[in-house]
Amino acid sequence: MGLFSIIVNTFGCSRSSSTPTPTPNRIEVTARLNHKLLPLDRGKRYEDPLNDELKKSGFGETDGGGTMLEKSKEVEFIDVEMFLTQTDKSIPFVIERLESYGAPKGSKLIIREGDKKREIPFGKVEGFGVYLDGVNLPDEVYKTCDVNLVMKEFDTLLKGHGSIQSYWQGQTETALYIYGDDAELMKNLIAEYMTTYPLCKGARVVTLAPKP
Repeated sequence: MGLFSIIVNTFGCSRSSSTPTPTPNRIEVTARLNHKLLPLDRGKRYEDPLNDELKKSGFGETDGGGTMLEKSKEVEFIDVEMFLTQTDKSIPFVIERLESYGAPKGSKLIIREGDKKREIPFGKVEGFGVYLDGVNLPDEVYKTCDVNLVMKEFDTLLKGHGSIQSYWQGQTETALYIYGDDAELMKNLIAEYMTTYPLCKGARVVTLAPKP
C-alpha cells in the first residue's frame, strides 16, 4: 500500500541481541508481551531499560528478544528473554518494571525451572488497532488524504489517555496500534473524527488488549 509508505520511518524495524555471561543458579524467563511493536521499538521500550535495571539490581540480565508474526506478517506478540537470580525478588521486580514501561493486558511471564514451567499474567495498559482500508476507497481519497494527518489528529484527540505506538502495513490495509488507559474510552475519543475524514471510511477497529 504505497500511500502509507511514508510512515515507515516513524518507527524502528531492527534489533540485535547479545549473549550474556554464564552465571550459576539462575533461571530462564520469557516476558511474552501482548504489544504489537517493531523490533527496534521493542528494544528501546523493554529490552534495553530492563537489562540496565536488572544488572543494577543484581537480579540478572536480558538475553535479546523476538517477534512472532502471523501469516499476514502482522506482529502477533513480542518476547523479551532473560536470566534471573533471586527469583523471589527478581520476578516481582521484572513485572513491576515491564508494567511501568507500558506492558499491555494479556502479557505473561513464562518461568522455566528445570522441566517445570509456570506462567504469571501481567499488564495494565489497554489497546486497539485501527485498520485503514488501502484498496476499496475511491482513488481521489488516496490522492488527497494523508495518513500522517490521521496519526497527528489521533494523538491530539487521545492526549492524556493514549497514543499511537506502532503500525503495520499489509497488502490491503494499514493498522495503527493505539495503547493507553482505557480502550473503549480511546475509541470514543477518535470516533467522530473517523466518521468525517475520508481515509478512515470503512476502517476496522479491533480491540488488542485486553484480548476479546
